[in-house]
Amino acid sequence: MARLAVAMSGGVDSAVAAALLTEQGHDVIGLTMNLWPTWVPPAEEGSRTCCGINAIDDARAVARQLGIRHYVLNLREEFERAVIDYFCDEYARGRTPNPCIACNQAIKFRVLLEKVRALDCEHLATGHYARIDRDPATGRFLLRRAVDAAKDQSYVLYGLTQTQLARVRFPVGGYTKPEIRAVARRFRLPVAEKPDSQEICFVPSGSYADLVAARRPLAGRPGPIVDQQGAVVGAHRGIAHYTVGQRRGLGLAEREPRFVVGIDPSGNALVVGERRALLRERVVLGRVNWIVPPPPPAEVTVRMRHAAGEVPARLRIRPDGQVIVEFAAPQPTTAPGQAVAFYDESRVVGGGIIESEEHSKPHPKEMNDHEQPE
Repeated sequence: MARLAVAMSGGVDSAVAAALLTEQGHDVIGLTMNLWPTWVPPAEEGSRTCCGINAIDDARAVARQLGIRHYVLNLREEFERAVIDYFCDEYARGRTPNPCIACNQAIKFRVLLEKVRALDCEHLATGHYARIDRDPATGRFLLRRAVDAAKDQSYVLYGLTQTQLARVRFPVGGYTKPEIRAVARRFRLPVAEKPDSQEICFVPSGSYADLVAARRPLAGRPGPIVDQQGAVVGAHRGIAHYTVGQRRGLGLAEREPRFVVGIDPSGNALVVGERRALLRERVVLGRVNWIVPPPPPAEVTVRMRHAAGEVPARLRIRPDGQVIVEFAAPQPTTAPGQAVAFYDESRVVGGGIIESEEHSKPHPKEMNDHEQPE
């Protein structure tokens, strides 16, 4: 049996991951990351966040129930630098970041994985709803959707590399959420009925815009709201309070609904338009990670938000490594900074970050050498 570390967030999923591995006879160590910034007040009782002070107490109680060792790792500085600063910088640039993806890539599966190696553990297990298997033909590790489609978290894991996948386990990915709660009750875990976390962990108040405005004051300055022709139609409270696709909170007296269709940080302006102005035929991605070798131009499905469904698309790879995602049908509310994950049936092929949005069809020079214009 192996020696494994389990990242215990204080929630039921990671608790059951530890319980299942313990039941299988592994030597299990529980690790909880202390990510709570000193400038953030402790979460109130009943707050649905992960990684706070209350979560550490819950994880410790689970470890005690399972009879495993439990350690708390202070990763506050790393988390603030890699996740909180990134989050604030992106919003200040008028982009839409995903802090969970940043945390996975920079903290859980980089910094924490290094700590696990120092503890002489073979693997790091987490409570993510996803599955890992191996291609018998190539030997490459594959990331797949979870059995429970409603809880699947493969979207936020597209950044995993082969090296990381070789050392990671997702014990709950083959279960549904009701089954996980049943397992938790069987082990009499104190978090068996604990609600799932929902808020951004470092924004327990739920007001991320106030956080961004406080840490990046320029993003909190009032400015103009303009239409797509450049005419001023209103005023905004600061670009930190808005995202592309937003309709509420604009304060515009218009007969037809207006949506945020663009954010101009250099001019400190919001651009608004009709719903159809949100539609995009394609997006260009940077910072692309391939879990399997890059495919030729191929038909895939893509997911652009954790809770969103997948839509058909075609991938084209530029010589510079950027990827053009052409949607089979125009898609709304794509925004720079947003992540896009690629799927081939249940398998996650890879993913990247939206750098630009475009309406037009691709120029022939942007295609792969062996792909001819249609």
